[in-house]
Amino acid sequence: MDVTNPHILVVDDDREIRDLLTKFLMRHNLRVSAAKDGVEMMKMLDERRIDLVVLDLMLPGEDGLSLCRRMRESRSGVPIVMLTAMGEDTDRIVGLEMGADDYLPKPFNPRELLARIKAVLRRTQASEDAPAKPGGTRLRFLGWTLDLSSRDLLSPDGVMVALSAGEFGLLQVFVEHPRRVLSRDQLLDFARGRSAVPFDRSIDIQVSRLRRRIGDDARDPQIIKTVRGGGYLFTPEVEHL
Repeated sequence: MDVTNPHILVVDDDREIRDLLTKFLMRHNLRVSAAKDGVEMMKMLDERRIDLVVLDLMLPGEDGLSLCRRMRESRSGVPIVMLTAMGEDTDRIVGLEMGADDYLPKPFNPRELLARIKAVLRRTQASEDAPAKPGGTRLRFLGWTLDLSSRDLLSPDGVMVALSAGEFGLLQVFVEHPRRVLSRDQLLDFARGRSAVPFDRSIDIQVSRLRRRIGDDARDPQIIKTVRGGGYLFTPEVEHL
């Protein structure tokens, strides 16, 4: 990521919104590309280095939720800020479940969007720049291997598992604090920092998503256990490689 001049891709079918956001974000030292639909979005992601996508939920053709899911299935960890209709709580929850890193309901103040973009970019950059831990950058639990340098997760069967920036950050917190009850506030502090303005269920949703990634049965989780009134407990022993 170019920390001095990040490249933002705005995806919205409303030309006025695309133009307004492009001009506003460029005035704040961000490089900006714009796309009106999923076809243009995917083409730009293939051709250019994009640091963050601002993705509208309601698009012609393939909608934002489907595009978000497709990005995550293709192992793209590019952060996503989802734009949703005001009052559509279900869409926001589903968007986070699909791999979005944050959301903002329409109509919105461009300055709030800018603040959220910067917060997500800071979290992503902090994760990328995190110093190596003593004993190496790879950690193993229950046959899974998490590489902190390459940000890769390898399953016990040798399959690479795609993680969003948020999922990677959360798993990193768990493997670095195993067998310790972490409250939701602690998880937000460790994984995101207080610069973020999180959706109040975002941690629960990301834990649920992470459980699916590592095959932890949501009905009876054994790897990431819920501690009533306390938060979450990562139960496996973690080995530094």
